[in-house]
Amino acid sequence: MPPLYTLDNVAQIYAGRTVLSIPHLAIPAGQSLAIVGPSGAGKSTLLRLLAFLEEPTEGQIAWRGETTISAETRRSVTMVFQRPALLRRTVRDNILYGLKIRGETAGQHLETLSEQLGIAPLLDTAAHKLSGGEQQRVALARALITRPAVLLLDEPTAHLDPQNVRLIEAMINDSHATANTTIVWVTHNLFQAQRVAAQTALLLDGRLIEIAPTDAFFARPQQPETAAFLKGTLIY
Repeated sequence: MPPLYTLDNVAQIYAGRTVLSIPHLAIPAGQSLAIVGPSGAGKSTLLRLLAFLEEPTEGQIAWRGETTISAETRRSVTMVFQRPALLRRTVRDNILYGLKIRGETAGQHLETLSEQLGIAPLLDTAAHKLSGGEQQRVALARALITRPAVLLLDEPTAHLDPQNVRLIEAMINDSHATANTTIVWVTHNLFQAQRVAAQTALLLDGRLIEIAPTDAFFARPQQPETAAFLKGTLIY
């Protein structure tokens, strides 16, 4: 069976500037992958390509070996951003929004998710009145309730307190373990990458420098750029 994602000779160019250039990357179904690297390395651009929000300027992205991406495939991929964009409606309406546009119902899943994420008492509260941590938990519930095949995470815990970070990490790890959700997590937090990912990749200047099992990535980096990045001595 082919990998879930296969990227071949992919480049993304904005206004004549190449911000991402990946000769090859394969992500198998059920993978838990952390992507680390400095700001401007191309991490968010890669997530947008994996979410099919953009098409690459050059090269191909295949899903299970197919380069024609169906509407069904697009619906199976969900992205959670660093700053959640919530509707000016109740928490319940926000969580159910994705299901509503699909014509689906939540069943018991709404109650289960809201309890696990600690937002059950907030379901009838206006989402814009919540704290940052509460809003991010709502955004995660909105993503998970659709039972996505792929969950793409763009620094979803960057500005949160440790309690919210632990709760969100636990929910994402649970989704990966119980539903075999493919996770691609962009993070600046190297400790977080070690906690949440089976594989870790380093992007620098839009280039994929190294990808390896997380334990090996941190303990035995193969590329000098990776070693320098992990030591904090890389100048960029």
